[in-house]
Amino acid sequence: MITAYKYLVYKMWRMCTVQRRRGAHMFRHFLLLAATVLAATVSAPVSAKELVVQMRNKGAAGLMVFEPAFVSAAVGDTVRFVPTDPGHNAEPIPGMLPAGVALSAGKMNQAYVVKLTKPGVYGFKCLPHYGMGMVALVKAGKATPANLVTASAVKTTPLATKRLAPLFAQAR
Repeated sequence: MITAYKYLVYKMWRMCTVQRRRGAHMFRHFLLLAATVLAATVSAPVSAKELVVQMRNKGAAGLMVFEPAFVSAAVGDTVRFVPTDPGHNAEPIPGMLPAGVALSAGKMNQAYVVKLTKPGVYGFKCLPHYGMGMVALVKAGKATPANLVTASAVKTTPLATKRLAPLFAQAR
């Protein structure tokens, strides 16, 4: 978009300098075009963000963690789970997704990308290290998630439950 804008400004400037005899008339057209392009640029929708979560063997919260373990995002944002250390995957925890959302499991040692299409909480685990409490929670939207109660009631491993408790508190 910026490249196209610069090109248009250059062309209009070039037309004004080549045809100076027309003077004010061409300058008015230039200002009108520049104002139109600027208005289109300013009113363009804000693009969605991509948030990165690392899958680590050791982090601030201990062994086998997602960092950060809690992510607050907007609907439309993308979350990329990156295997910083080998031996990890990311996949949704059954029952910890907004209604109508279906996600597949990520592959071992590969990035896993999730587009947040609906507001709510999204729970994720690393399958090989789920028993060690390797879980993450993503909140999409600003309001209290509609599926927060059902997601927090899902039965998980003891260490996953321990790590999820403060994450659910952050999602409120």
